[in-house]
Amino acid sequence: MGNKCYDYIQGLNDYLDGEIDPMLCDEIERHIGECENCRIMVDTLKQTVTLCREGKEEKLPKELESKLNNILKEHWERKFPPSD
Repeated sequence: MGNKCYDYIQGLNDYLDGEIDPMLCDEIERHIGECENCRIMVDTLKQTVTLCREGKEEKLPKELESKLNNILKEHWERKFPPSD
């Protein structure tokens, strides 16, 4: 991924929301047309946004929910240790 890719990634949310300058939007679209990595990233993000907007809540089995919550809590506490 090149330096230009990182520049475009910064504005990806605004691009997907249609909240950027039209010239920058054109520039990003040209880049996406040429850069497979960025195209994949944009497509994946679009699909994720669509799934979040249209998705329905799925109930997990209690045991799986508990296991996932514990894993997430452990990762969170490793990254952000509680201050005593």
